[in-house]
Amino acid sequence: MIKTLNAFKNGKAFIAFLTAGDPDLETTSKLIPAIDGAGADLIEVGIPFSDPVAEGVVIQDADMRALASGTTTDKVFDMVAEVSPKLNCALAFMTYINVIYVYGVEKFIKRCAEIGVGAVIVPDVPFEEQNELAPVCEKYGVDFVSFIAPTSKERIQTIAKGAKGFLYCVSSLGVTGVRSEIKTNVGEMIDLAREVTDTPCAVGFGIATPEQAEKMAKVSDGVIVGSAIVKIIAKYGKESVSYVFDYVKSMKDAVRKAD
Repeated sequence: MIKTLNAFKNGKAFIAFLTAGDPDLETTSKLIPAIDGAGADLIEVGIPFSDPVAEGVVIQDADMRALASGTTTDKVFDMVAEVSPKLNCALAFMTYINVIYVYGVEKFIKRCAEIGVGAVIVPDVPFEEQNELAPVCEKYGVDFVSFIAPTSKERIQTIAKGAKGFLYCVSSLGVTGVRSEIKTNVGEMIDLAREVTDTPCAVGFGIATPEQAEKMAKVSDGVIVGSAIVKIIAKYGKESVSYVFDYVKSMKDAVRKAD
């Protein structure tokens, strides 16, 4: 298993997200190595869920396509188990607590460790309820990633103190999705976190262009991009691999400029 912190060992990290099973698992199994080859330092693999409350319409639609193609949690585990030994980057699962509960918390986290997934990101588990998962994650050496947002305010440092793997810094209010402009003072939020933790801070939600990626990387340790990648997959479907590769490479090049 490649540890999550390895994503940040060579400078600013580029973190890519895609939904497993969109348009099908065979395509996802080609996209993951392509994203790795294009320079991503960590790949978040979304396990589809029927009610993804943190997601905008782009990723909601991807979840629906993935579920319609017959994607299940077990099938995602099997696919990742096949591709992970060939990757140079770290892996994380992003999903919702219902998915993990239905599968079985211990069974889910243990399987993550077995197949090389070093972190889990669960946006509908607030900091105050992390004990539902965090102790099991610790038992198996899997990082439970915490979120901070512009609304966290006085809670930022409390959350940051216990952060594992990386701290997911939400750049914008609302759900995931491409934004033309990011107006939040992300740097201020990250400065507060850095007063109490050495855990890397990566910025996500709304980043889509190389210019945005470079700007956000200058004030953080990494940049997370999801909806923009999922939009390319939605457009090109089974033919999306080369398009996603080119896009990820351009974004990684932009992040490197901030080092």
